[in-house]
Amino acid sequence: MLAGLKGLFGKKEEKKEEKRKEIIGAPIKGKVIPLSEVPDEAFAQEILGKGVAICPEEGRAVAPCNGEITLVFDTKHAISLVSEQGAELLIHIGLDTVNLRGEHFDVKVSQGDKVKAGDVLVEFAADKIEQAGYQIISPVIICNSADYKEIETFTGKEVNPLDTVIELDK
Repeated sequence: MLAGLKGLFGKKEEKKEEKRKEIIGAPIKGKVIPLSEVPDEAFAQEILGKGVAICPEEGRAVAPCNGEITLVFDTKHAISLVSEQGAELLIHIGLDTVNLRGEHFDVKVSQGDKVKAGDVLVEFAADKIEQAGYQIISPVIICNSADYKEIETFTGKEVNPLDTVIELDK
């Protein structure tokens, strides 16, 4: 009888499917710009995926989310990681900086390392990179963009590390 009364007067629990957006923070302090403004066609045309670029104000990149380092390029200019929720990210310090062959970069992580948002990934001498003739605009790419129905980017603003720059929605 009690079960019957609960059915009549009790609130029915509705199972709502909670949409969980994944937040990607800024790995670098600086001004966020759209990829379309990056003077490199591979990034500007989003060939590698959607994302943003940051014009660094300091020479340090941190993990933009919790995850695992999947690749540290031998040339130390780029790091890939997979977030705990499955986003595949590429943090690329500068343009054509692969040609520096690791000079001016000090990587703090290795492939397979688990990282927390804010952990330092790499430090770089931005002034020396620019003196060598390279731009330090740094793309942050979601390499598995096709896995998301919506990718929202937040550009045209100054950010500190971990300020939201990308929201992902599956």
